[in-house]
Amino acid sequence: MRVLVTGGAGFLGSHLAETLVRRGDTVVCVDDLSTGRMSNIAGLMGRPSFDFQRSDVSKGLHVGGSIDVVAHLASPASPPDYQRRPLETLAAGSRGTEHALELANRCNARFVLASTSEVYGDPLVHPQHEDYWGNVNPIGPRSVYDEAKRFAEALTFAYRRSLGVNTGVVRIFNTYGPRIQPHDGRVVTSFITQALNGDPLTIYGDGSQTRSFCYVDDLVAGLVAMIDSDAEGPINLGNPVERTVRELAELVLAQTESSSTVEHHPLPTDDPTRRKPDISKARQLLGWSPRIDAEEGLRRTIAWFRTRPQEVAAAAASVAGGQLDGPPGLIEEAS
Repeated sequence: MRVLVTGGAGFLGSHLAETLVRRGDTVVCVDDLSTGRMSNIAGLMGRPSFDFQRSDVSKGLHVGGSIDVVAHLASPASPPDYQRRPLETLAAGSRGTEHALELANRCNARFVLASTSEVYGDPLVHPQHEDYWGNVNPIGPRSVYDEAKRFAEALTFAYRRSLGVNTGVVRIFNTYGPRIQPHDGRVVTSFITQALNGDPLTIYGDGSQTRSFCYVDDLVAGLVAMIDSDAEGPINLGNPVERTVRELAELVLAQTESSSTVEHHPLPTDDPTRRKPDISKARQLLGWSPRIDAEEGLRRTIAWFRTRPQEVAAAAASVAGGQLDGPPGLIEEAS
């Protein structure tokens, strides 16, 4: 197939592009490099089955030839990025999504939206299943990302119902692994960076809040399964093994063999207290479930971070005050 991946130079997008090329697909990668990096796709450049176009999806998509699949991943995703670029985040979720849907409609292509567990907000239902409408603060510090994705989902379903576009929506829970930026403000990267730098690991609240961490290879396998299916979704993609933030800190300290201490700070605004996906639909409709446990996933991620000591050292200032690079209230998001 010929697959367009928006945001294809980002953390998830580059792994998806690599996987598709490896299995024999042709990939057109569109990214404005505002948060993506050329180093993420360096191994794909020059291949006849890979084409990179630097472009902002919110300003249009001008891709020639036929397209079989549009995988829409373009959006700032980490708290520092979407806090620094709030208008661009909203534009990617609104105008960018519509441009991607218009292209899919013109080409009679399959369209897959990478949404997020952030649409559930601070959930009042646990674990979170796809029928749950969520508990989102529409004007809070996380709202530009949350509402951009919620609107993108609404737009995707409108194109499906009104124009018959073959669409699918996945809601991605916390994902980590190689190529995630050390300063991106998410809890896994912040803990690893702090541990490798010998800085205190900062936990907000008492550390009893939970997350479910999915290794990137597993997540991408779920994305590919969604691309190859005709499921409309939304379908949760994430690891249903729930861990407390405190347990994650202890695991990172053990795997890095760091002597870092742990510091506690007040819990920020709108920080979800529990996060765990119900992946029954993914198992039933996609035949998908994660295979890599946190111990193995962290081992691989830490090994990748160790090959980038300058980036890890430079990130120290970003996370010195905690798990974020923005104002209080932004810890980490799902995708």
